[in-house]
Amino acid sequence: MTWLLVSIASYLFFALASLGDKIVLKKAPKPGLYAFYVGFLSVLAVFLIPFIDFQLPSSSTWVWIFLDGIVYIWALYILFRALDKYEVSRVMPMIGAFQPIFIFILTWIFWPISQLSLSQADFLGFFLLFLGGMVISLEKNYKLTKDSFFLSSFASLLFCLDFIFLKFVLLDMPFLSGFIMVRMASAFFALFFLFDKEVRRGVFFKKKQKQEVGVIFILAQAAGGLATILQSLAIALVPVAFLAIVNALRGVQYVFLFFLTILFSYYLPAYLKEVLSKKVLIQKLAAILIIGLGLVVLTLYGSSLGS
Repeated sequence: MTWLLVSIASYLFFALASLGDKIVLKKAPKPGLYAFYVGFLSVLAVFLIPFIDFQLPSSSTWVWIFLDGIVYIWALYILFRALDKYEVSRVMPMIGAFQPIFIFILTWIFWPISQLSLSQADFLGFFLLFLGGMVISLEKNYKLTKDSFFLSSFASLLFCLDFIFLKFVLLDMPFLSGFIMVRMASAFFALFFLFDKEVRRGVFFKKKQKQEVGVIFILAQAAGGLATILQSLAIALVPVAFLAIVNALRGVQYVFLFFLTILFSYYLPAYLKEVLSKKVLIQKLAAILIIGLGLVVLTLYGSSLGS
């Protein structure tokens, strides 16, 4: 299952990116400004062109490329807007909870039933990954409000549409060519944030930040970029029926993030300090066991379609 290994690797780097974002967002810029930077940095994908046999998309694929660029940038903005208004503990569990469900529904909407067959073991593995991801991401003081619910679920839906539209692009194009095109579309639509006065002021007249914050931001975006490449490769490799499972593997990201947070809290407490109670530790370890069981079920008993 090459796509499974690639997915797990992508979530390791997403965890590293999340850790960096968590540190940077303690001194958070406005949502539009942060979405602009993250989206516009996607333009760096063009530097891959000289090293590959780059191919332009067909006329019909252009539609999926532009749709993917729009929903990705929009999703980033809604995510950072939610994080700006509410604690991470309110936002991320909701996004993680809805994504596998949304993708499961969207695949049934966009593809014929004949392409969506899963074995009982696949469903069991999906459920265990989903459950484990929910358990490990929920925080002790988790609170739900109408507004946080709307922003989180809407961001989740947009990220799922990004999954779906990217799959359509990669079904029609070689992986790297398709990846470059959707990243260029994302960078293009990120430019629309410059119509906002506050974003322009933040980009062109920003106050001098501490050097270490800038370094952490760059490292976080580098990790996020590599994670995006690996996840896109997993989406390209996996059968349509397994898209929801790729997303449900996000629980693995929380596992990596859990261990990374412990390491930072012990060795670099000035950047990130988190004290875990015995109850929370038991919760996290139980979730890790559930996620591990889900991976075992998929690896040993999963459908041959996912090989």
